[in-house]
Amino acid sequence: MKTRTDEGWATTRFVVLGFGTAGYACADSLLQAGAEHLVVLDDRDTEALREKAQILETLGATITLGPGSTQELPKDVDVVVTSPGVPPHAPLLAQAAERDVPIWSEIELAWRLRDPANAAPWLCITGTNGKTTTVQMLTAMLQAAGHRAVAAGNVGLPLLEAVMDPEPYDVIAVELSSYQLHFTHSMSAHSAAVLNIAPDHVDWHGSLEAYAADKGRIFENCQVACVYNVADPATEHLVEEADVIEGCRAIGFTLGTPGLSMLGIVDDLLVDRAFIEQRSTSALELATINDVNPPAPHNVANALAAAALARSFGVPATAVRDALRGFHPDKHRIAHVADVAGVNYVDDSKATNPHAAQASLLAYEHVVWIAGGQAKGATFDDLVIAARERLRAVVLLGQDKAVIAEALERHAPDVPRIVVESTDTGAMEIVVGEAAKLAQVGDTVLLAPGCASWDMFANYGARGDAFAEAVRRLG
Repeated sequence: MKTRTDEGWATTRFVVLGFGTAGYACADSLLQAGAEHLVVLDDRDTEALREKAQILETLGATITLGPGSTQELPKDVDVVVTSPGVPPHAPLLAQAAERDVPIWSEIELAWRLRDPANAAPWLCITGTNGKTTTVQMLTAMLQAAGHRAVAAGNVGLPLLEAVMDPEPYDVIAVELSSYQLHFTHSMSAHSAAVLNIAPDHVDWHGSLEAYAADKGRIFENCQVACVYNVADPATEHLVEEADVIEGCRAIGFTLGTPGLSMLGIVDDLLVDRAFIEQRSTSALELATINDVNPPAPHNVANALAAAALARSFGVPATAVRDALRGFHPDKHRIAHVADVAGVNYVDDSKATNPHAAQASLLAYEHVVWIAGGQAKGATFDDLVIAARERLRAVVLLGQDKAVIAEALERHAPDVPRIVVESTDTGAMEIVVGEAAKLAQVGDTVLLAPGCASWDMFANYGARGDAFAEAVRRLG
């Protein structure tokens, strides 16, 4: 396979930090590209990792596993490729920065490994919330237009696998996390979007400003369109700060009436005033709000962002509409579970921070809110202030339930709340039972925890499954 810098791979001395899914993919791809000097380091040492190590060692890599393996950067190294999630202050990365050794993310490596003769354009998406749904919507739109397209990056196919596929894709829809963007330097997306910015992963980045700046890297060297959220000025600011290719346009999306160079809503229609010739006087209908499933406001915003990127790539309006009509989000994302005794039960376990939980709460008129878990240092005052008029009651569980209870006491003291102390496997059944007692006909019982799940559950999916199972037993 020919790559963009084919002649340099054999002589470059690489260190790959981390040997999980991403680290293995990086090491394997480098070997395929002809790298002859490759060291992989990981502090873990398991049977599964040793089996993977044997495979790569037969191809010429040196794998070092076990405690202390990542504490010291080897003397002879030209590039460090780091796995996502390893913070910049990790000892090996700090040493690389001190020695001016370039540090690449898996995304940077994937960009450099593209075949220059068949390099698929990248349509990139980041944001605190909504990334996966938006990338999947975008992929559906591209495929509905007849393109060989795939979702990759932080969701779907590993991006390295996508760029090294022997049958090139027409276009790749790329979900990027702030971790991945931090060490990405040369990427030049066809078009890119930042959906929203809210406090998250501040412990990793050091500050909200640094977190936002890393999100903004997605716009650097952008070629056609930088897509921002009109309701979130921070995203527009990132566009203004970006160094883009001449001719690249700023494109807004809004749940209101769109101005020039925006996509938005007119009556119950999703419309485009950005990618049509007569945008100064008219708008193109793309779909209706009811074509979006579910038609919650934040999900309609996701659809508009996806449509903006699709339209930047020339996708016709009919393909946008057809894709939205056939699209269903992944499990645990504002998913209807059941109607029991006139009450709607909704699983949004993926709402793992206050910003996501607030968006979910504002989609319903009267809510019994189930919340709690690991708050990751987040606060809930803004959420409670925004949603208090919709709260019928609140049921709290998990490690940091007191943080939410205190915000409710400050800003919504009259809202009834139940605190479930149990942390065993049957806790969710108790939670759902208490919520059912508090709900009235026409209400929504909403699992939108605003917190991570690891204090009680293996992941947000397990938490959502426990909720759904408890609802089914209730029914």
